[in-house]
Amino acid sequence: MAGVTTIHLVERALLVSIQDDVTDTEIIDLQDQLSHRISEEEVRGVVLDISALEIVDTFVGRVIAQLAGISRLLDAETYVVGMRPAVAVTLVELGMYLPETRTALSLTHALTQLRRA
Repeated sequence: MAGVTTIHLVERALLVSIQDDVTDTEIIDLQDQLSHRISEEEVRGVVLDISALEIVDTFVGRVIAQLAGISRLLDAETYVVGMRPAVAVTLVELGMYLPETRTALSLTHALTQLRRA
């Protein structure tokens, strides 16, 4: 997959990096892979790294919400890391508050929060 890197297991959390050029087909594949990995590996959380995103649109916002929803339904906490200020502003302007998704400044912060849970 060119738009989405592989899913890495780090301290009982799955790290997923979303790239700027992600496509619909890649997202469908990612959703399938993520749901299988969460259930098979009994992870505690999913960390979505969006640091590669310069800008977002409703598609990317929807992708983040869908991945978080899948994780939540499978009892894994979701953290979004690497959000640029411009991306945060755009998500708010689009009306995408993602209330069920937690944010963290970095992978380290997200893993610290997951350890506490």
